[in-house]
Amino acid sequence: MNAPATPAASPVCPRQCEACGLRRTSAFTKVGAEELAFIDGLRSGTHSVPAGGTLIAEHRPNGKLYTLYAGWAFRYKTLSDGRRQILNFLLPGDLIGLQQEFGDTAMHGVDALTDCNFCVFPADGLWTLFHARPRLGYDVTWLAAREEGMVDDNLLTTGRRNATERVAMLLMHLHRRLARLGLTEPDGSVLFPINQQHIADALGLSLVHTNKTMRRLLQLGLHEISGGRLKILNPRALGRIAEYYETLPRPVPLL
Repeated sequence: MNAPATPAASPVCPRQCEACGLRRTSAFTKVGAEELAFIDGLRSGTHSVPAGGTLIAEHRPNGKLYTLYAGWAFRYKTLSDGRRQILNFLLPGDLIGLQQEFGDTAMHGVDALTDCNFCVFPADGLWTLFHARPRLGYDVTWLAAREEGMVDDNLLTTGRRNATERVAMLLMHLHRRLARLGLTEPDGSVLFPINQQHIADALGLSLVHTNKTMRRLLQLGLHEISGGRLKILNPRALGRIAEYYETLPRPVPLL
């Protein structure tokens, strides 16, 4: 029997969870056969969104949870005049939509940066999960706490870091997350489909300020972005600028 392909090689969601390419990586915690069968039974289907499309529309009811299987997406909120704050970038394995479980409508939107494929779960299935599989319920709680920690880091970045530190932090954070997923090329580069407007909206900077900051870091020889790929040339120096000292990452639960 052939081993399941990774999402990078086969971005289409498999029909069964046991064929999940994400679970082949060391980035995610292992689950037993019974728990995997439960997750498979809980899943209600799959969903694809093309690049630029919307998965969750702001202020509209949705009632579903998603696990991003392949692709890049981002979560955001907008003001009445159209100004947008990107809350976080979503990568394979991320659980999406948990916040709206506690409201009638989605308080944020989710758009696809690249072609994306998602596993779909009914939001009302959470109660069943917590009741029947407490360990998986703890995993969901852990994921919620992890996301809250990321929000804290983002608040620190936008509130106290200067523009150079903000950009350095974002580049380091995304590169490390992608490396953990095994999505680096032999030369150390990773897919980087976001543009300077996305970076500006994520870091609370103007587009002009973002452009100047990116050029400054580029001139220092700390990174390069070419052909839609990011390569960190001097991770130690870039990490010092960002004060990004990530400890050894632990495997992350995967729903």
